[in-house]
Amino acid sequence: MDPDALTSGSAAAQQSVTFQTSPWLIALSFTAFAVCLALSWIAMQRSGFQRGVVLLESLRCGVVALAALLLNQPEWIEDYRSVEKPTLAVLIDRSSSMQTRDVVEGAVGQGNAITRAEAVEALESPEFWKVLSDRAQVTVTQFPADGSSDGTDLATPLNSAIENSANLMGVLVVSDGDWNAGEPPASVASRYRTLGVPVIGLPIGAPTRLPDVELLSVDTPTFGIINKGVRVPFTIDSSLPRDTTVQVAITSSDGERLTKEVRVRAMARTTDAVVWTPKKEGDFTLQVDVPVVASESITNNNSLTAPISIRQEKLKVLVVDTYPRWEYRYLRNALSRDPGIEVSCLLFHPDLEKVGGGNRDYIKAFPESIEELATYDVVFLGDVGVAPGQLTEEQCKLIKGLVEFQAAGLVFIPGARGYEHSLAQTELESLLPVVLDEGQPEGIGTRTPMRMELTESGRRSLLTKLADTQEENVDVWMELPGFQWHASVLRAKAGAEVLAVHESASGTQGRMPLLVTKTFGTGKILFMGTDGVWRWRRGVEDKYHYRFWGQVVRWMAYQRNMAKGESMRFFFSPDSPSIGQTITLRANVMQASGEPLAEGDVTARIESPSGKVDVVRLSSGGDESWGAFEGRYTADEPGSHRVTLFCKQTSESLETSFFVQGASRERIGQAARPKVLEELARLTGGQVLSLAERERWFDALRAIPEPPSTIRRVPLWSHPATVGILLVALTAFWIGRKAIGMV
Repeated sequence: MDPDALTSGSAAAQQSVTFQTSPWLIALSFTAFAVCLALSWIAMQRSGFQRGVVLLESLRCGVVALAALLLNQPEWIEDYRSVEKPTLAVLIDRSSSMQTRDVVEGAVGQGNAITRAEAVEALESPEFWKVLSDRAQVTVTQFPADGSSDGTDLATPLNSAIENSANLMGVLVVSDGDWNAGEPPASVASRYRTLGVPVIGLPIGAPTRLPDVELLSVDTPTFGIINKGVRVPFTIDSSLPRDTTVQVAITSSDGERLTKEVRVRAMARTTDAVVWTPKKEGDFTLQVDVPVVASESITNNNSLTAPISIRQEKLKVLVVDTYPRWEYRYLRNALSRDPGIEVSCLLFHPDLEKVGGGNRDYIKAFPESIEELATYDVVFLGDVGVAPGQLTEEQCKLIKGLVEFQAAGLVFIPGARGYEHSLAQTELESLLPVVLDEGQPEGIGTRTPMRMELTESGRRSLLTKLADTQEENVDVWMELPGFQWHASVLRAKAGAEVLAVHESASGTQGRMPLLVTKTFGTGKILFMGTDGVWRWRRGVEDKYHYRFWGQVVRWMAYQRNMAKGESMRFFFSPDSPSIGQTITLRANVMQASGEPLAEGDVTARIESPSGKVDVVRLSSGGDESWGAFEGRYTADEPGSHRVTLFCKQTSESLETSFFVQGASRERIGQAARPKVLEELARLTGGQVLSLAERERWFDALRAIPEPPSTIRRVPLWSHPATVGILLVALTAFWIGRKAIGMV
């Protein structure tokens, strides 16, 4: 308590003087005073008891007496004690986790189970605490105070109890202990311990999780293409004691329904996916449902929805090579026959008089400006390099900028002539995900067909998914026709992801990497170390060959085509953000002339599902010549967020949305955490009560000691006034000696 409270009449003070002394100090003090008194008496006798000498010696004895007193460290004590009743603060948890139905009253049985909130409902009434009115004033507070259910913050109400309650004797915390927001509750314990205020814990709920199957997340992509399969991954969390098999259903907003049998592992999380093929364009909502298991206690967390936009998209692809080798021919055919891809081919054939080809797929020259090159989503570089009649260093710089600032994709497919080795001396060197063997620029050819083997990352990747299940996919890759030529690769670079390696050949760091991916800037890169993918057509025609290259193009162009207008393109990463995750917002802005906007005021207005609006200013994201802008946003709500992108200089805007995955931090069905309250009680000198022993509650609360009084100590021995008195007395003594002629 603040001693100033004395003036308000809420506390009474008792004053006293105490000494911090010891027997030898007392003896020393009396001895010093006795010696001084004897010497002063002798001096007065010699002077014939002259008045001046008597006064001077009396002053001397007074100074010595004061010094002897101060030697024993006297202190003035003021003990303030409240005259009002002490306060008992009752804090009741009202977060969403308190809706968990796991409190059993009376005999054990399912019919007797009630929610945690229902179990403590009576404690919210002031009438319940009237029996303590003779002992304390009881204040009941529910938290969170604002009614928010997204998180339990124990530290804030504990701090508020100290600040808002006068003469606090103790705090009773009624909670399931599911702390997941704010500061750690233990951080407040030291403050309570210092004040001598105990925290009494009343844990609610079962310390073990209820049997439940929960659909945690559905990670749909932002958009898909008509007649192209959309992979819809989902995660199921189970607390059942044994494995179970469920029929997961995905229903689109137009009524289409797909099912898949999934084996859910016991006490673990299971991740799987369903492939949905949209038949028309538009905005859809996909609902994923997991059927209720017989032994399940919670049935309202088995369904989630997610939005997806289906488009009739034309992805633009540029294929650059020198000679029309088999890999080039079949790749061009695969891309040109894909209804969602518009392909442009450029051959630097040394035997042709001019660059070009025989049909509309061919262009006559490499795009020379940023505006022309920026129209392409993916660039394939075959057996081509920097040389007369091929690429120039300036064109390589343009390709690098397209990948780095405009989220385009780049695919390297080297060939037996080794032209691609010259790219390592250009701006594209940092984009190559592997280190090529300069000693073998022509690569390695074999008479016996060789195969690639998937790595662990390759088994999980969407790029290498040639079958519906992981087991079938591994079998397909083992049965694919082999290749008879591959590039000589020393190793994969740091940060690259190896999806497949040579079945027997080695590099400097183990098996030779042949299928490698990498992220550079905002774009993606793929290295295919063999030109024998066209052989995958043997016996199955286009089944695997077309599927693989179609997946590559869409994987690389995905972010770039999240949202685009006439002069703007908007994309973000990660493409399936979760609550609390920082999202990188990127935009490419063009002027009316088609040239990239070098500098400008670009903002993203983001409206969350609750209606909260945030405005994020996007700054230049690097090379201004590409019109790239970038910003950051942290999502704290699940659901669809509406985005309006606006550029002041062009007066253009673009509306889109992104979906944030995840559930509230407050999840019904999770186990209670009584150890949180037990730790608070232990650190503050309190105790833990039991919900089943209600008759003991009031006895335990009455046993809480009175709040300690507030004591103010004034050390007289070091007080400035004491020092002043000594100085004045000594000065007077010295002046007196001069006055009577003793100096």
